[in-house]
Amino acid sequence: MPRPVDDWTYETIAERDSLTEGPVWDGSGLLYSHCAADLTMRWDPETGESSVWREDTGGGNGMALDRDGRLFVCEGKNRRITEYVAGEPTRTIVDNWQGVPFNEPNDLALDLRGRIWFTDPNYGGRPLSIPSEQVYRADPQPDGGYTAARMTEDLRRPNGILISSNQDRLFVADSPSGEKVHPRLVTYAIHDDGSLGEQIVLHDFGWGRGIDGMCWDADGNIVATAGSHRYGPGPMIYVFATNGRVLETHPTPSDMPTNCLFGGPGYDELFITYGTGQVHRVRDSGLRGRPTP
Repeated sequence: MPRPVDDWTYETIAERDSLTEGPVWDGSGLLYSHCAADLTMRWDPETGESSVWREDTGGGNGMALDRDGRLFVCEGKNRRITEYVAGEPTRTIVDNWQGVPFNEPNDLALDLRGRIWFTDPNYGGRPLSIPSEQVYRADPQPDGGYTAARMTEDLRRPNGILISSNQDRLFVADSPSGEKVHPRLVTYAIHDDGSLGEQIVLHDFGWGRGIDGMCWDADGNIVATAGSHRYGPGPMIYVFATNGRVLETHPTPSDMPTNCLFGGPGYDELFITYGTGQVHRVRDSGLRGRPTP
């Protein structure tokens, strides 16, 4: 049954036994990652049921569709960015930087030039392959392959990532773990040559849990998942203007929201995944998203 919290109604559409992540609306249903089980699930709004869409995902986490319907995935356990096509083998996009395996690719954003920007933190606790946890970019090449470029040097543990609709700014959740660190939402200018400008801090979460995942609404605001019951103001959906101003906050009924995405026929349904395994749908948020450009 839907459970009212604050002024939104949260409907549980799926409940797994551990972390859910990476929601993607495929045009008629919701794909999401059941990370520890190495599964990509698909929820069908017609039946209200979830089924296995892909197995053996290597800790598949963040996912994104491009304009041509290609699905790109961060495989954290396998330390790589991949492309999934239903019924076909996994295609590796990039799995190393300068010959060294990535740490744990977590989330990604696609730009209009076909480049894949992704974060490479180490939430899994394995020894670091690359000593610094940063943002990378997979650049398409004429032969159909990709090369990896390191884009930042000043992050501590990047997580969620977005690119502005006019392609001139990168937004990153810099969210190290721990009670006495300050997670932040930061932004960089994207220059014409693809390089980044200086880091600008838009929001400091103090001792609270910072942003995990985020998406755009139709008005160009950032809708983000953050917070937990353990410390800080609790689990929350934040709506930020791109200058860092907090426009709205909405507490969530489950702990540790991990990511969010708009879907449904009118892109006015907000889907939320959680560290505790739930997937929620909110149909009365008053917000609307936008399709894949």
